[in-house]
Amino acid sequence: MRRTSAWIFLAYLCAPSFALYRGENYKEDLRIQPLRDGRVSTTFSFVTVLEGAVPRNPRALGQPDESQHYALFPLTLGQILREYAITELHLTLNAGKWNYDNWGHPHEAGVGTGAELWAWMGASEVTTVDERWSGLRNALSGLFCASLGSLDSSRTSSPTVAFPLSGSTPTFPPHELRHASLPSENVCTENLTPFLKLLPCKSHAGLAALLNPQKVFDADWHGMGIHVIWKEDTGVELKLTLQAIFNPVRTSAGKRRDWSLQSLFDRSIERSCPVASSSSVTVILPEENNYQITPQIPAYVDGLAIYDLSYSSNFTIPSNIAMYWPSEHGFQYPLPPLLPLTPLSVKRTIHGTTQTRGVLSISATNNSPQEMSAGYLEMMPALLTLWMHTLKVEMNSQIRSDLLSGLKYHPPSPQSNGRLSPSMLQAVLTIPPKSTLKISMEVNKAFLKYTEHPPDAMRGWDLPGAVFFQLPQLTNDTSSSYDWERIYTPTLLVDLPTPDFSMPYNVIILSCTLMTLIFGSIFNLLTRKWIVVEIQE
Repeated sequence: MRRTSAWIFLAYLCAPSFALYRGENYKEDLRIQPLRDGRVSTTFSFVTVLEGAVPRNPRALGQPDESQHYALFPLTLGQILREYAITELHLTLNAGKWNYDNWGHPHEAGVGTGAELWAWMGASEVTTVDERWSGLRNALSGLFCASLGSLDSSRTSSPTVAFPLSGSTPTFPPHELRHASLPSENVCTENLTPFLKLLPCKSHAGLAALLNPQKVFDADWHGMGIHVIWKEDTGVELKLTLQAIFNPVRTSAGKRRDWSLQSLFDRSIERSCPVASSSSVTVILPEENNYQITPQIPAYVDGLAIYDLSYSSNFTIPSNIAMYWPSEHGFQYPLPPLLPLTPLSVKRTIHGTTQTRGVLSISATNNSPQEMSAGYLEMMPALLTLWMHTLKVEMNSQIRSDLLSGLKYHPPSPQSNGRLSPSMLQAVLTIPPKSTLKISMEVNKAFLKYTEHPPDAMRGWDLPGAVFFQLPQLTNDTSSSYDWERIYTPTLLVDLPTPDFSMPYNVIILSCTLMTLIFGSIFNLLTRKWIVVEIQE
C-alpha cells in the first residue's frame, strides 16, 4: 500500500513534465452499454500516440536503428515494432462466443474466439517477411505469455481483402500481410498482467484500476486487443482495448439488471491518471425511460451520458457510476422471436456420420430490407480438405449459383518445414433482402500420424471461424449505412480419425501379466526343491 501511494505521489509530481513531453499523447475511455438481454457491455480503450513518428524502413534493417526515447509509449512493444519493421499490427485474445444477434456489433471488430494475429510488413532484401513474421510472433508470445509461437506456416495465410491496412501506407517497398489464428488459445490472468504493464499508469490509477481479474474473467465474454497503426497526419497510434460482457442478472440476488462500477468490477475509480490528456466514461442510455443513473449530469448528448474524469476536470473522485430500474422487481427476459440487432446473421456447422468425411454448411441471413453483398473468407487448416466441385449455393431449396461470385481458392501447399499451409477460400455473396442463403461443400478429414496428435486427442481439433466482411467497393452503397467491419462465426470442433491410444497401455498390461505368470512358474520350478516329508503319528 505504501509503495502504491508513493508511486501515485511521484506521478502527480511528474505530471507537468509528462504533459509537456513533446510528441506523445495518451487518452483513455470506457463505454458502457446496457443490452436488451439484461447484460452489460463494457469497452475499455487506451490510446497512446507517437506524434510525427513513422515505421522503420525494412531496407534499413541491416543498419543500426536510431535511438528511441519514450515517456508514455511502452518501450517493450516499441522495440519489437522497430526490430521487425512492422507497419501495422493487430493482436486479439478472446474467450467465449460473441452473440451478434442479441449484442449487436462490438465496438472493436476483432472478437474471434482464441488468439488472432495479423501484421503488415514491407518487403526487404535484408530479411524476408516470413523470417520477420516468425520473430514477431515469438517476441509477442514472450511479451503477452501466450502460445503465439504455435502460429507457424501451417496456420499462416495472406487474406489481403478481408484484412486491409487500417491506416496510411508508407512510401517504402510493397507491403505483405501475414495472418494466423489459434482458436484453442485460452485467456487468463497471465495475459492481462503484461497488458496492464503497457499502460502509463499501469493499474494504479485511471480507468485501468477497474480491471479486476476475478471479475473480468468471470464475465460471459471477455477479450483484449493490441492495435498499432500508422496515420500519416498523426503518427504511430497504439490502441489497447479490453471488452467484457457482464451479466448482473446472474450475479445479483434479486435477479435484477441494476449495475454499478462497484458491482461489475468490485472496484471504483479512486484517482485519475495524471498523464492522461483525456479520461472519460460514456454510458449509452437505453431506449426506455424507466431507468435512473447516478451521478446526475446536466445534459445528455445524443443519448450518451459522458463523465469527464481527466486530471483537470472537476469531477468528484472517487466515483461509482450506477444505473438502476426502480420500478422493476426482477428482470423479465424478452420473449422470442427477437429481431436480430445486426443486418447479417451467420451460422456455420460441420456434420457427418464418419470420421473421414463430412459436410461444411454455412447459412447467411440478410435481415435488412435491402440487398446485401458481403465477402466470405474461409481459412481452413490442412486438417480438412475442401472439395470445391461439391460446392452448392441454395436459397429456398433451389440452386442459386448466380448469388456467388469472385470465387478464389488456394489449396494447401507444402512448406519448407514439411507441413502444409492452410487452404483459403474467398467469395462474394449477394443476399436478397429478408432471405437466407445456404452454402455447403463436402470435406475430407486428414489421417494424421500418431505423433501428430495432441495429448487430448479424443477431444478433437478446433477449427477457426469463418469471416464475413464488407467489400471496399461498396462503401457508398445503401447497405453500407450499417456500421460493421467483420463478422466472425463460432469455432468448430472436428473429430478426426484417432488411433486407439489405450492400446499401448493394454499391451503393456497384458505383456506384464504373461511375463509374471511365465517367469513365476519357471522360477518356482527352478528354485524349489521337492522333498518327501514323513509325518510321524
